[in-house]
Amino acid sequence: MNDEEIKKIMQQLDIPGPDESKKKVTVNAAMTEFNRQKQIIQKNFKGIEGERRLTGKLKTVLTFFGEFAMKKSFVITGAVTACIALLIIGLSYFSVYKSDFQTKVVQYEPEKTPIQPSDTLEQNNKRSQKDTVTNNLQKIGSVDSNQSVLTKTEKQDGKMRFEDEGIFASVMVNEEKVDMASPSVTTQPKPKERSRNIVSEKKKTTAGLRQGNITPRREALALEEMDCIATIPPPGEHGINEYRETGRDRFETIKPNPVKMVTEEPVSTFSVDVDTASYAFIRRQLNHGALPQKNAVRVEEMINYFDYDYSVPTDRSRPFQPTIVVYPTPWNSETKLLHIGIKGYDIVPEQKPVSNLVFLLDVSGSMNSHDKLPLLKHSFRMLINTLNEEDTIAIVVYAGAAGTVLEPTKVKEKSKILAALDKLQAGGSTAGGEGVRKAYELAEANFNKEGVNRVILATDGDFNVGIQNPEELKNFIERKRAKGIFLSVLGFGQGNYNDALMQKLAQNGNGNAAYIDNLNEARKVLVDESSSTIFTIAKDVKLQIEFNPNLIAEYRLIGYETRILKREDFNNDKVDAGDIGSGHSVTALYEITPVNSKQKLIDDLRYKDSNHSGKTEKKSFNNNEYGFLKIRYKLPDSDKSDLTTTSINKDNEYTRIDDVSADVRFAASVAAFGQLLRGGTYTGEFTYKDVINLAKTAIEKDTFGYRHEFLNLIRLAENY
Repeated sequence: MNDEEIKKIMQQLDIPGPDESKKKVTVNAAMTEFNRQKQIIQKNFKGIEGERRLTGKLKTVLTFFGEFAMKKSFVITGAVTACIALLIIGLSYFSVYKSDFQTKVVQYEPEKTPIQPSDTLEQNNKRSQKDTVTNNLQKIGSVDSNQSVLTKTEKQDGKMRFEDEGIFASVMVNEEKVDMASPSVTTQPKPKERSRNIVSEKKKTTAGLRQGNITPRREALALEEMDCIATIPPPGEHGINEYRETGRDRFETIKPNPVKMVTEEPVSTFSVDVDTASYAFIRRQLNHGALPQKNAVRVEEMINYFDYDYSVPTDRSRPFQPTIVVYPTPWNSETKLLHIGIKGYDIVPEQKPVSNLVFLLDVSGSMNSHDKLPLLKHSFRMLINTLNEEDTIAIVVYAGAAGTVLEPTKVKEKSKILAALDKLQAGGSTAGGEGVRKAYELAEANFNKEGVNRVILATDGDFNVGIQNPEELKNFIERKRAKGIFLSVLGFGQGNYNDALMQKLAQNGNGNAAYIDNLNEARKVLVDESSSTIFTIAKDVKLQIEFNPNLIAEYRLIGYETRILKREDFNNDKVDAGDIGSGHSVTALYEITPVNSKQKLIDDLRYKDSNHSGKTEKKSFNNNEYGFLKIRYKLPDSDKSDLTTTSINKDNEYTRIDDVSADVRFAASVAAFGQLLRGGTYTGEFTYKDVINLAKTAIEKDTFGYRHEFLNLIRLAENY
């Protein structure tokens, strides 16, 4: 067959045109390789340019030092300097080429895969997008865990990929692509369906770990990814349209108690304080990355937040039995701490009186936050579950106006009460004063002479409509208190939290103030300590101590700045003081300076009369007594006070702090921490680490973990 025959046959053949899709893929592959080679050439060119620049600089330096060395007077100096310069330039030159060499070594090499048509690639992509977290993790789990280390991440084809020595895993949840750097979901499933899917994937992942298919490192990574997605609030959930405000938290200005001379003021008088709001607010601030403002720190409330194993009286008519300890001050070797602890009579469940409770709930616009009204609802649900069936509950709410949501209802109709609670929504201004009036009207209308009559106010304290004048509110609540209706206050939220007003309301309403920052605190206040919150065993409780000037030169009461009373107020039953609930414990600490101390803060007077030095006539008991303690109180159904007394003598003293009980040491550590948060005026060189070391020795009994939590708060404060 000759050439003409072959040519004729070829002309008769119908040769098909090139496949456009294959042509496109081939061209793209060629361009990719072209660009890669171009980048390599550019890097090499930059390296050559860098070499030329370094060589030119080297010649310039050598020329300079050569000319410099030609001068006879500088020959030796020039030679030495030139050697040093050569060494520095050589090291710089080596570092440039070393970095270039490393860049070439880690350079990406494309995978050698056969070129596929575009429609085939799309099908493969769709199949890969249907992989779940579990399947991918099981694929990775087949690799030896000792060799598998996540080295880098890159975003490719719209999804995040983890490179693990050549093995890639696409993290997919509900077939949605997730960007680990900025978690977002393209299509938001319904909240309930979304939660079920994520929980299901978590269970599968955890099961894979137990079977050995998934390494712990990969399980942690996958679960962290799913948690990140799960916490994204869908539209309508909290975090989208909730009320937020900062910088308007209000606290009463506190000036720390000064050191006083016993010869000038031998008597100290104050009202008890069983509130715990300060500690809970401090905890929230520290957990949110900020130190609390000084006026938010009330040391006595921090100490009284914790329970102590004091002696409990057995007779309800004598509700207190003081615990007194004297021991060395942890932060000052020249002073002593006087620890006074009392614990109220604990009512047994069978003796609890019937309760007539009115919930006064703030549903104004400022309560539209996940840590306010929603937390409030959960908290009161807990309280309702602790009450007896014959107890009565009414619910009053206030926003732009006050209204009754639930008339007085027996707790045995719990479903009705909970339904009314669940329907509450936030909105409007805050007519707090009007709400207070209506709540007291309901409590008075359903008054039980043999039971407990109490209004429980839950709010952020942002009253802006109705009775706004604190004095007017105070007088109103005092009048209702005289009729036997008491008030307790629960604070919620931060940013516009009005602690100053809430403290005044609670103090004048013969109640206590607590701050609810989470459900654990709600359970502590309204479940574990519900008897203390609701049932009063003594009212108008006052303490007075007379110090012996023959043994004590100076004293300072730690905390209780807002509870100081005049000396004459102690015996005046018309002067209001704090109340103590069933099983409540109260602790007070004095720092006392012995007369022979080398670190007295107040100097003796130069011109004092030696015949009237202020010292009492020495008697036999004066050599043994540090002071004399008096406690005055009223029983709940009485308007006349009773008195109990005890001496503070050397029999109560310990020479080493290690010898006192764990409760006493722990109270000292809390007092030290509170003083440091306020600036540490009297704590010397005592540090947060010292507080931690002291508290560590006193966490033996910690059923609910409150003392361990306290240690963590100290560590947080230490780092701010």
